[in-house]
Amino acid sequence: AEVSQGHISVVLLGATGDLAKKYLWQGLFQLYMDQVSSGHSFTFHGAALTALEPGQRLMFDVLKKLACPPDESPNRCAVLKDQFLKLSQYHQLKTAENYTVLNREIETLLRQEGLKEAGRIFYFSVPPFAYTEIARHINSSCRPPPGAWLRVVLEKPFGHDLESAQQLAAELTSFFREEEMYRVDHYLGKQAVAHILPFRDQNRQFLDPIWNRQKRVEIVLKETVDAKGRVSFYEQYGVIRDVLQNHLTEALMFLTMELPANVSRAEEVLQCKLQAFQSLRGLEKTSAVLGQYQAYASQVQEELQKAQNYISTTPTFAGVLIHSDNLRWEGVPFLLTSGKALDERVGYVRVLFKNRAYCTQSETLRDAGHSQCKAKQIVFYIGHGALNTPAVLVSRNLFRPVMPEGSWREAVGQSDLHIFGQPLSDYYVYSPVKERDAYSVLISNIYHGRKDFFITTENLLASWGFWTPLLDSISDQPLRLYPGGVENQHLLDFEMVSGEVAFTLAEPVELLNTDYKTIQSKFRQSPLVSAWSEDLISQLASDIEKAASRTVARSGQFHLALSGGSSPVVLFQRLARHHYAFPWKQTHIWLVDERCVPLTDTESNFFSLHKHLLQSVRVPYFNVHPMPVHLNQRLCVEEDRGTELYAKEIMALVPNASFDLVLLGVGTDGHTASLFPQSENGLEGAQTVVLTESPVKPHQRMSLSLPLINKARQVFVLVLGRGKHDITTLLSRVGHEPRKWPASGVSPSSGQLVWYVDYEALLG
Repeated sequence: AEVSQGHISVVLLGATGDLAKKYLWQGLFQLYMDQVSSGHSFTFHGAALTALEPGQRLMFDVLKKLACPPDESPNRCAVLKDQFLKLSQYHQLKTAENYTVLNREIETLLRQEGLKEAGRIFYFSVPPFAYTEIARHINSSCRPPPGAWLRVVLEKPFGHDLESAQQLAAELTSFFREEEMYRVDHYLGKQAVAHILPFRDQNRQFLDPIWNRQKRVEIVLKETVDAKGRVSFYEQYGVIRDVLQNHLTEALMFLTMELPANVSRAEEVLQCKLQAFQSLRGLEKTSAVLGQYQAYASQVQEELQKAQNYISTTPTFAGVLIHSDNLRWEGVPFLLTSGKALDERVGYVRVLFKNRAYCTQSETLRDAGHSQCKAKQIVFYIGHGALNTPAVLVSRNLFRPVMPEGSWREAVGQSDLHIFGQPLSDYYVYSPVKERDAYSVLISNIYHGRKDFFITTENLLASWGFWTPLLDSISDQPLRLYPGGVENQHLLDFEMVSGEVAFTLAEPVELLNTDYKTIQSKFRQSPLVSAWSEDLISQLASDIEKAASRTVARSGQFHLALSGGSSPVVLFQRLARHHYAFPWKQTHIWLVDERCVPLTDTESNFFSLHKHLLQSVRVPYFNVHPMPVHLNQRLCVEEDRGTELYAKEIMALVPNASFDLVLLGVGTDGHTASLFPQSENGLEGAQTVVLTESPVKPHQRMSLSLPLINKARQVFVLVLGRGKHDITTLLSRVGHEPRKWPASGVSPSSGQLVWYVDYEALLG
């Protein structure tokens, strides 16, 4: 043996649990076999709450069943296994004193053997509720001495949503430094997933010209098993938290992140991953389709002792459509799909490229494999399925990939197999020279300190920040029931329509008997459109697009003035994602009102407008007209004449200072635009743009005046939510009293006024 580089103590907490039995002890044995000649010496400490004798017996029952890889000679295997068992011991770790005793034993062993300590690995194979207490014990009495490293390995789930993940992260950060924590996502140890970045790096010359020509990307994990036996866990988490938020999202990051200069530098990789997260477009309820296999309800009732009438809203199947706002991925849909009780067990990442070719020669005369008319794709095949092995497949009509010779080899044969409708012979196929279990790969990376194979705190919170709004919005969404297995047939097929996803087959739905048809179609003597908020926003967006198209056809341009506040945000998002025919090129965007803060401030109406609409549509830069609230490095000072500047700009560009369409909202106090009850400015008079005072912060505002708003050709007023019910009722009863309720003064002199009020605001 080489001169010792120091001793490593590995402590496996939860040493007699399922994960330890199935994967972790085997992974630790593999580490020992790989590193026995590295110069490090090892001891392995299994630990659990079970008392010493029964715990020891359970643990050694597992250790005796450890296996060597097929290419290991039986003699060497027997010797290494014998050594591994001698280096392994069991401890009951229940109290603070138990941890102190463990620390003393490690120190005594090192002293007796004359060994220098290199570091300690603590693997938490325990439920997350136990993390904090164990972390406290390790930190107070089981840390290695200065000069030796500590690596703490944590298993998911890392929280249930953003808030719980932040709380758990804060607790752990009080005991461990970031570089000491290794959060495991075992998918990062899957050989095909782990090779996505190296593949992109080694094939830059081929991929750079085509990496922005994707038609779509599918990231899929299908399972045939159901949740039986795991229902207590599954009922809390569901398929999105269990699979999409972690495993599939990590694969998504490896695909969408910009390549760092050096893919071997963990810090660079992690930085690029975070930037990729920031480019993801927010998810809405319509970004997902959800299902639940039919037997799940009875399994919940049985395992959790729930009543017969208990209805679970936990999805066991999800298909989610994701978009990135990175220009490289503009318009490319990413489909993340996973579910239980499906027709096959398979996992893959499939990148399908647009095909620009048209082949004149008949199909029978073409060179089949290299035909430019066949589908062009790259598939990272995670395992199981038809191939039953990890693999990388590249269509022969794309390029012959560069693959590392030592670890991947070109596969031959199996030509009768078909993958995604094409014979295997249409692909260059590569499989690992040596197949390795994901946990063996990850345990090796923990030993080597490779942090890029693990989830950092920042990475974790970015992922939860992305998924939590969707999880909140679908918490009560109805699920499509499916029988399970091959009987699902086409029930779970879904399609993308205008940036949303929906099941392809309609489900028989009982029509609700509602009284909404009897709702008056007038409000304050003007047309009223009323519906549930989602349908209302959809209708409003369509009506704005129709108005824009008509106006552009008539006069060549469309002047649209938009209000701030929270209500229009969903409208902006709808316009950005679903109205591709909108004549943005001929549209001028004006602000109805603005808060006196810098335009980069999150309180700014322009900031919200830019975030939710402008950055996603192609409005010419010079057609965007923010209010000049920030002049001479100060905000809304009268001498700076910001209101006059905006008024002059309107006079110069908007014919007759008459906007084609003004969108307004209504506040709970009856204000509209930034015209508040008893406002001194803007409710009457000749001024077109005014400074006003709001009763809530930020107090100073700039606003179009009521007389200018009333010159518009069309005014749409949007009122959403139960919180607006009282003011809606009041406005339906009062006359023209703008000093008390400015919204009551909205009455275009020669234009049309339409009220868009959702059922919650209308009916309470």
